[in-house]
Amino acid sequence: MKVSFYVLTESKAQDFLGFICQLTQTALNKSNQSLLILIDDDELLSTLDKALWAQEATSFIPHQCLLGADTDVANTNVTNTGFSNADINNKALAPVLLGSYMPADFKGIVLNTTIHPVNTFMAATNNAQPTRVLELIKPDETSMQEGRHKYKSYQQLDYELTHFKV
Repeated sequence: MKVSFYVLTESKAQDFLGFICQLTQTALNKSNQSLLILIDDDELLSTLDKALWAQEATSFIPHQCLLGADTDVANTNVTNTGFSNADINNKALAPVLLGSYMPADFKGIVLNTTIHPVNTFMAATNNAQPTRVLELIKPDETSMQEGRHKYKSYQQLDYELTHFKV
């Protein structure tokens, strides 16, 4: 698996939402795969949800928010609030998914905004095998330390690693 680290400059980190939207659009333009944005911060999820709908004045990035992995979806209106793993497996998806977990059988690109390496999420699900991982590293000491930890984790798994300063 390929893992790309994006080490953000101070200016890119200040426009974190804008950079995520830009990277999401780039990934969609270069691939026909689904993109999962892993987010473990409810506030970031909410603001990113709004930002993706208003990416440009004349366009938007279609996406859906995943229900929590432990949510009972039996009586959920899927079109308004998210979808279950059954929906995911039947491919009733937007091109971009936002959530705090990796759906079962997910195969596609993962943009990881969490402090955990993606293989942690893969271990918690059935048959998820991302094709590519995009890691975002902010220019603060905590984020850099978390990035080093992720890099070592991926390196031990013999993933193909690249990094970009943006």
